[in-house]
Amino acid sequence: MTVARLALLCLVAGCLVACSGEDAPHSLLPDGSDLRPGDLLFRRGTSMASRGVVLADGNGRYSHVGIVVDSAGTMMVVHAVPDEPDYEGDPDRVKMDKPSDFFTPPNAISGEVCRPIDSIVGRKAAAAALATYRRGTLFDHSYDSTDTTKMYCTQLVVEAYRQAGCDLVGPPTHTYELLGMKATCWLPSDLYHSQHITTILTLE
Repeated sequence: MTVARLALLCLVAGCLVACSGEDAPHSLLPDGSDLRPGDLLFRRGTSMASRGVVLADGNGRYSHVGIVVDSAGTMMVVHAVPDEPDYEGDPDRVKMDKPSDFFTPPNAISGEVCRPIDSIVGRKAAAAALATYRRGTLFDHSYDSTDTTKMYCTQLVVEAYRQAGCDLVGPPTHTYELLGMKATCWLPSDLYHSQHITTILTLE
């Protein structure tokens, strides 16, 4: 390979890297944000599923929620989510992601960080959520609030706080029938309006 051709290939590769960096979506979460175990991260995206949740949830503006955990000294977010595989064949499951990735478009076009009033309860809830992730818990497409072997997003957070001795909300009250399936579940607004948390950061 000639020196000229090698230089041309390097130039093209450099342009591709630069362009991909410019086109990469930017997280809504500011760098250096102070996140703590037990914080609840709410977001709203642009997908049909996100729009469907917001439409069904007439009392809220968010379609998804996760909980901040301490993973070996690094703040991460654990959340139960469908249709966001990390690799080909990855099943819908409880995942652990960087908070910055959690708040990256198109999955997030707005969001909010809410903090538990009781930090000790928050840390216990975070530990319970981390254990749920480590068990490889699958996403519950049936939205069965009585079954904790699988989890949907709000159920994961409610159950984590329940294990920490705190009832964030009362029993699920939203009942839906879809494709012959009837489910009674919690929606993001139920958690958002809990008296046990308070907003510390709004993201737009």
